[in-house]
Amino acid sequence: MDELRIGDPEAAAGSLGTYLEAVADGSLSGNTVRALRGDLERFAAWCEERDVSPLPALAGTVVAYVEAMSGECAPATVRRRISSIAAVHRAAGEPSPLEHAEVRRALQRMRRRKGSRQAQVEGLTWALRQRLIEAAGDRTIDIRNRAMLAVAYDAMLRRSELVALQVADVKVDRGGSASLLVRRAKNDPEGGGAVLYLHGDSVRLLREWLARSGVRGGPLFRSMRKDGCVGGALHPGQVPRIYKAMAKRAGLSAEVVDRLSGHSPRVGAAQDMIASGIELPAIMQAGRWRSVRMVQRYGERLLAKRNGAAQLARLQKRR
Repeated sequence: MDELRIGDPEAAAGSLGTYLEAVADGSLSGNTVRALRGDLERFAAWCEERDVSPLPALAGTVVAYVEAMSGECAPATVRRRISSIAAVHRAAGEPSPLEHAEVRRALQRMRRRKGSRQAQVEGLTWALRQRLIEAAGDRTIDIRNRAMLAVAYDAMLRRSELVALQVADVKVDRGGSASLLVRRAKNDPEGGGAVLYLHGDSVRLLREWLARSGVRGGPLFRSMRKDGCVGGALHPGQVPRIYKAMAKRAGLSAEVVDRLSGHSPRVGAAQDMIASGIELPAIMQAGRWRSVRMVQRYGERLLAKRNGAAQLARLQKRR
């Protein structure tokens, strides 16, 4: 590593991939590994443009990177990218940039300047779910999209979980509902799996997709080629694009469409549960959350109407 200390950005950038393998030693999910790789590739390219070394990176380099990225990205994104840089330094046996007081101060300045609050993802609640499903067309791709949205909402699936589903993971019950096996999740890296619920109306949409597509086994949701033929398994990055396209067709505003993400059905289902008065432990179980923090964030406006001040106002019969 000594030759990299004098500043050989090209060689250092090439070594990032080697140490990424040490960071992603099989204990991380595919989405986390992709995020790490993307973060490190961006940092390496940024360093190469400035002829500085990304590994090991001087504190001043990381400070400059924080300041540059904070003008383009949300604070949470910048913090994640710096954490990725720190992880690969530790894997390489180098001091973490986060140990430098200058870097910590740069992150603090960013938080003071921009705040730490993240923009809220738009939840595809039941009303929006129905609106998108009803506005979809009759092409095979539309039938797939309806089934995807219905399954994602009922089972509160992350986009990576949705595209990983196999036909064999769906078991239809006599009553018409179904159980859905999610083999691996973000917070289940060992693959213990979880069995989730699908309502009969979602099962009917799913049956329609399978009948029209001819899919009998393997990946449940497939890509669609321009000629209308069914392809291979979907990439996770396609999921938010599908939701956004459905929302545009349904006439949702551009502002709402922009806030949709691959997690929107999951968020919307949580918001619907909160609005219906379902208790937090049951919501956490359905969404497989280990902490109440994310549920509270997704439903903070709804929960505010149930806090102590709101209950007191109702008891006082204030108008």
